[in-house]
Amino acid sequence: MIDFINFYLIPGITLGSIYALGAVGVSMIFGILRFAHFAHGDLMTVGAYAALTAVWVLGIPALAAIPFAIIVTCLAALLADRLFYRPLRDLPTIYTVIASFGVALILRSIVQTVWGTDSQVYMTGFQKPTIFFDTFRIATRHIQIILATAALTVALHYFLSRTRLGKSMRAVADDPDLAAVAGLDTERIIRWTWIIGAALAAIAGVFVGLDTDVHTNLGWNLLLPMFAAALLGGIGKPLGAIAGGLIIGIAEEACTYPFFGDTLIAPSYKSAVAFVIMVLILIYRPQGLFRGRLM
Repeated sequence: MIDFINFYLIPGITLGSIYALGAVGVSMIFGILRFAHFAHGDLMTVGAYAALTAVWVLGIPALAAIPFAIIVTCLAALLADRLFYRPLRDLPTIYTVIASFGVALILRSIVQTVWGTDSQVYMTGFQKPTIFFDTFRIATRHIQIILATAALTVALHYFLSRTRLGKSMRAVADDPDLAAVAGLDTERIIRWTWIIGAALAAIAGVFVGLDTDVHTNLGWNLLLPMFAAALLGGIGKPLGAIAGGLIIGIAEEACTYPFFGDTLIAPSYKSAVAFVIMVLILIYRPQGLFRGRLM
């Protein structure tokens, strides 16, 4: 059981935290803008490489480079909305969905042109794990990622439930036409949706690079689990997306544990767990755990 906690549960929570942060943006964008943003993973990649640049140039730790990553990623998201998404806003959503694929390719190509295609790391060398009670061995980066995600979850809940802007965002997500008639500035709310989603994507991208490495397909490889997390929690429900991300992350890691003397799924196939969960949710509970919007 100790091995399960040290090598499967804690990494699963860490992976789920990364999924959760990315899924929040996917869920918010769909809830307010009504389209599936397939370039969201590449926003994570932009954030990871922006932080990598700050680490190289300023010589600061990866966590200290997060504000720089947030700024660059938010600018990229707002620019993409202004150039590619806003002109299509009054058309059927399939046009915007297809455009998001194009934006994903553009972002990835820019990253490959500027930073190259080789994998990079924020830091080198072996990091000693933190030991609790002479039994639990937890990597320091995992503690940082989990605690940061918990803090961001509390902040997001407070923002959506207590602030005027957060309540306005929920109103637009529930009924955009009624919100516009009531006098809410929908364009301002859309801009803040992009800023919040992009900021969380940037943080998630940095966390991926901190946990593994930074490469040009970093965000694209996580896109399916993030969508699965958003669907599991309930599309349009940011806090549900966080719960969905944690469930999928833990499930992916736990399915490789030898409960009965042999692993249920080989580690190389664990990403299929997210796909299976997504399909089952679409079939049996399309509104998700938190009764979100139907696709």
